[in-house]
Amino acid sequence: MKIYLVGGAVRDQLLDIPSKDKDWVVIGSSSKEMLELGYQQVGADFPVFIHPDSHEEYALARTERKKGYGYQGFTCHTSPDVTLEEDLLRRDLTINAMAMDNNGNTIDPYGGRTDIKNKILRHVSAAFSEDPLRILRVARFAARFSQLGFNIAPKTIELMSDMVLRGEADYLVPERVWQETQRALKEKSPWTYFETLQQTNCLEVLFKELNVLFGIPQPKQHHPEIDCGIHALLSLKAACILSIKPEVRFASLVHDLGKACTDSSKWPRHHGHETLGLAPITQLCARLKIPNNYKELAALVSEFHTHIHKAFELTEKTILKVFKRCDAFRRPGRFHDLLLCCEADSKGRYGFEENAYPQADFFKEALSSANAVTVEDLISQGFKGKQLGIQIDLHRCNNIKAFALSYPS
Repeated sequence: MKIYLVGGAVRDQLLDIPSKDKDWVVIGSSSKEMLELGYQQVGADFPVFIHPDSHEEYALARTERKKGYGYQGFTCHTSPDVTLEEDLLRRDLTINAMAMDNNGNTIDPYGGRTDIKNKILRHVSAAFSEDPLRILRVARFAARFSQLGFNIAPKTIELMSDMVLRGEADYLVPERVWQETQRALKEKSPWTYFETLQQTNCLEVLFKELNVLFGIPQPKQHHPEIDCGIHALLSLKAACILSIKPEVRFASLVHDLGKACTDSSKWPRHHGHETLGLAPITQLCARLKIPNNYKELAALVSEFHTHIHKAFELTEKTILKVFKRCDAFRRPGRFHDLLLCCEADSKGRYGFEENAYPQADFFKEALSSANAVTVEDLISQGFKGKQLGIQIDLHRCNNIKAFALSYPS
């Protein structure tokens, strides 16, 4: 039996960056021997074992053979005679196909160290094309490492595009698509993930509601980038500066899906795109089984981002209506996230990246003013039932109006 550290831990060590997890491959052993040594087996498809002390994953060396469609269409073969090189050959990228022995020596049969030096994300072998999940994984690695200067090799992009053309991406299950996407949204450059999917035509298959925005024009005076799809990615980029929350980043990305639903004869104007965006957001979230907290924030940003942009033009009654419709009194944290998304929308335009966004502070302070109304005081004055609700709204409006009049113009 020989044990090697493999995959991301080796890659990250060579890149001199922290690595969260360690994965190990076991050469020359069997399930029977691993169990006898006290390892606990997990997973039925291929033998992976949990170390009795470290609780890290140890996998028997294996080879794979394609038998069907999608990322589950494989049969795995494990045997004591499977070599380390054979096991590494089935991995996705050369930078993930290295191993390290107990003495710290790197085993690199497929040029991973050279590709790290040259900052290239390159597939290991033609077997890459057998697993469509690797399209998403490579896009996610691009989102992680692009800030270090990494680019995807042209031949790998070509291979990914061919996989989409052959329909392999159609077999990706929603849960795995969202799992990879959610992880990508937490990376340093998540817009690169979606750019890569668009470059390989995978965005059209998996995120058609977003893909259709590319090529749709907007008024140049408000959007120098003109293209709605470019604006979506710029908004995501701005959101990454403002927040590490994936929910905020997702909502910023999809806030303008309604612009694909407006009357094309009226373009580049998009009257009513705010509410028109609710249907495609709901459709996208349902298809990919995206959690409700993502959907709810995205829907609120779609419907109310124009209201927030026009903060200084709104009446106190409209401002209160926004608070109530957004459930801001009960969920101020989510309303704060909505304001971040609106700021990202505003800054996600060429030439506007560094502009201030005073509307956010205005709405925060207006909410504080409205919250200053004490319900107990109104109850002590004898108001109850419907009349109590009317008085709460009246006093909140008065507070908002007084705040707005004193707000510096």
